[in-house]
Amino acid sequence: MTDKLRIALAQLNPTVGDIAGNLKKAVDARREAALADVDLIVFSEMFLAGYPPEDLVLKPAFQRAAAEAVSELARQTADGGPGVLIGAPWVEEGRLMNAVLYLDQGEIKGQRFKVHLPNYGVFDEPRVFQPGPMPGPLNIRGVRIGVPICEDIWLTDVVECLEETGAELLLVPNGSPYDASKFDARTQLVVSRIRESGLSLAYVNQIGGQDELVFDGASFVINADFSLAVQMPAWVEKVTITDWARAGTGWVCAPGEKALVEEDLESVYLAVVQGLRDYVNKNRFPSVVLGMSGGIDSALVAAIAADALGPDKVHCIMLPYRYTSSESLMDAEACAKAIGARYDTIPIEKPVAGFTEALEKLFEGTQSDTTEENLQSRTRGVILMAVSNKFGALVLTTGNKSEVSAGYATLYGDMNGGYNPIKDLYKMKVFALSRWRNTHRPKGCLGAEGIVIPERIITRPPSAELRPDQKDEDSLPPYEVLDAILEGLVEKEMSIRDIVAMGYDRAVVKRIEHLLYISEYKRRQAAPGVKISARNFGRDRRYPITNGFRDAD
Repeated sequence: MTDKLRIALAQLNPTVGDIAGNLKKAVDARREAALADVDLIVFSEMFLAGYPPEDLVLKPAFQRAAAEAVSELARQTADGGPGVLIGAPWVEEGRLMNAVLYLDQGEIKGQRFKVHLPNYGVFDEPRVFQPGPMPGPLNIRGVRIGVPICEDIWLTDVVECLEETGAELLLVPNGSPYDASKFDARTQLVVSRIRESGLSLAYVNQIGGQDELVFDGASFVINADFSLAVQMPAWVEKVTITDWARAGTGWVCAPGEKALVEEDLESVYLAVVQGLRDYVNKNRFPSVVLGMSGGIDSALVAAIAADALGPDKVHCIMLPYRYTSSESLMDAEACAKAIGARYDTIPIEKPVAGFTEALEKLFEGTQSDTTEENLQSRTRGVILMAVSNKFGALVLTTGNKSEVSAGYATLYGDMNGGYNPIKDLYKMKVFALSRWRNTHRPKGCLGAEGIVIPERIITRPPSAELRPDQKDEDSLPPYEVLDAILEGLVEKEMSIRDIVAMGYDRAVVKRIEHLLYISEYKRRQAAPGVKISARNFGRDRRYPITNGFRDAD
C-alpha cells in the first residue's frame, strides 16, 4: 500500500488553439516536476486545447491534433518520471467530451469526463460537449483519486459518487474565470464538498487572459480537517510541489506555500493588466495606440497598458480640436510623460472641416447638434485606425462601463478599436483605481513607480469636450448616482420600484433604464474587454437589440 505521494500542481497559462505550444508547456512543467521526484503532475481543465475552446473544439482536425498531443505526452511518460493528469477534448464512441486523461508508463491509463456542463453566464458547454457518466476514482500509483472537473464540484452528486466508490482524495482541474467575488466563492464551495465527503481536496486553476475572460489561478489545497495546506499565488505561472501522506483512512497534504492572494482594487487592477497583456501578446500585436484626451479614462488605460506591456509599447496620441482645453493638452502630455509612453499630437481641425464641407449641401438648413459633435469623435477614430494600419499597433478604446451602459459613446468614434481594458469598470471604479495606482505598483507590472496619473486628471470634472464648457453631468446624473442605478439594473436585475425605494428619483431611474436599452446596438459593436464583474456586457448579459419592454413600475 502506498503511504506517500508527491503531487505537482501546474498553474499555467495556456493559449486556446495552440496545441503544440500548450503541449510544450506541459512537457517543460513535467520535466521541472521530475527533478523534485514527483509522482504525479496535475494540469488545469482542457489544458492542451486551452479554455474555453468554444466552437473551435467542434473542428475534426482540432480534435485529431489534441488526441495526437495526448498520445505524444503519454509516450513521454515511459521514462519512469511523473504520471500526468491533463485536460483535453476527447472523442469517446463518437461523443465529444470535456476530459481529463491519466497518462503513465507510456500509455493512457484512464480518463474521466465532465458530468455537469455549465450553461449560464459566460459558459455554454452543452453547445459543444456531451456530459460524461458519473465517475469512480482513478487508481493512480496505488491511490484511489477522484477527479471531478470544475463544475462537477459546484453540485453535490459527483463528489458524493466518488466518495461512495472509494476515492481517498480529490484533485480538481479547473478553468474558473475571475470576477471580483470569485475567490471567496470557490473557497466556500470547496469547504462544502469537503464537509460532505470527508476528503482532502486540491483545486488547480489556470491563469491568463482569453479574449474577454481572465483567469487568476490562486490554486489551493484544503485538508479534510478544513485546514489550508497550500495557497498558490494569483496571477503567476507556477508549478508547486505538494507532499501527501496517508493518515488513518484518509490523506493529508503537508503544509506548504501560503501565498497572499490580492483583494479589492489590487485584484481588479491585476486582472485588467493580465487580460490586456495576454490579448496583445497572444494575438501578436507589436504594440498599442490610444487617443489621449487629458481625461481620466484614457489616462488609466495608458497606465494599464504600460504596466501590461512596458511603456515602450504604448503610443499615446492627443487629437485636439477647438474645444480641447489647455488643461487637457497639458494633462495628457504630463500623463504620457509620467508613464514613459510615446506621445504625439495630431490636430483634427482640418479633417473635421473637410467632413463638414463635404456634408454642407446635404445639411443645409439644419441646426448643429450631436451630429457635428460626433464628427469630431469619428475623425479621431479614423486617425487612430490609420496609425494602427500603418504600424500594426492595436487601438485601445477607453470607454468605461457607465458610459457604455448609457450609450454615452460614439459608434465608430471613441468606440473604434480592438480592445478595451476598462470596459467592465464603472466610472467610480475608474477613479478609485487611478488613485490606487498612484500609490501602488503591483507585482509583475512594467510601468513606472509613483504617480502616473496627474492629480488634476482625477479631480477635474469629466468632459467629452465636444462643445464649449461641456460636462458629462450635462447629459448624465452624477456618476455616483448613475453607477448605483446601473448596478441595480445590470448586475442585480432590480425593478424600477426597488431602485426608487433605495432613494433614487423615479424619473432619473426610468431615463437610465431607457438609455440602457436603446444603447444595446452600440454594445453589440463594441470592442471586447476584460470581464471583471459577475455580469459583464457580451458574454454574461445578452439582451436583444430590438426590445419593446420597459419596466412599468
